[in-house]
Amino acid sequence: MPAATLEVAGLSAGYGQTHVLEDVSFTVPAGGRLSILGRNGMGKTTLMASLMGLTRRYAGSVNVGGSDITALGTAARARSGLGFVPQTREIFKGLTVEENLFTGLKNRPRQAIEEAYALFPRLHERRRNLGSQLSGGEQQMLATARTILGQPSILLLDEPLEGLAPVICDMLMEAFTRLADSGAMTILFVEQRLDSALTFAEDVIILERGRIVWSGKPPALRSDAAVLERYVGVGGLH
Repeated sequence: MPAATLEVAGLSAGYGQTHVLEDVSFTVPAGGRLSILGRNGMGKTTLMASLMGLTRRYAGSVNVGGSDITALGTAARARSGLGFVPQTREIFKGLTVEENLFTGLKNRPRQAIEEAYALFPRLHERRRNLGSQLSGGEQQMLATARTILGQPSILLLDEPLEGLAPVICDMLMEAFTRLADSGAMTILFVEQRLDSALTFAEDVIILERGRIVWSGKPPALRSDAAVLERYVGVGGLH
């Protein structure tokens, strides 16, 4: 699928009777890159889960490429073009790397897994290893590659760098940038590593207690120490 525009309007969502998101609205153009920032517990993961239909929606709508997907379940949202790499990765640890990748192909030919190996050469080296035998960074590469093989028009990345060594983070960011530069998909990026998030993004939103409290361009946020300190927890960037 080609990259698609994502439009979120007045989205309120949560779990059971607990409202986490309140009146969240934003648009990401086709092929765009949006970083979603905020302190822990402010609704970033809930937003990603809500886009995939994994939470209870109280109000608002989600539109992908001009089509309203608000009433669709998770599987139908995936078919409509959303691809989600959760913070928990959720690979099949009892399958090999290659078998995991095959599960992401959907109806594509088996040889398409070479795209994953081109993006992450380390996966080719480890293709016969079980998911349980991979490092955290390798599991993240696998989770990302498996989702990408389904050719989503919108890719949702929930804290993909969490707990990983700097060299692995650099490898992942290089891959994400290559994907974004290709124009093949729209990318939403939740990340605590502020410099990585701002370097990658074209636009940024900050969530505070489930609401968008700041939106704009990365250079504007880099230069606003007060906003960074208040909503992200750092006083500035070099």
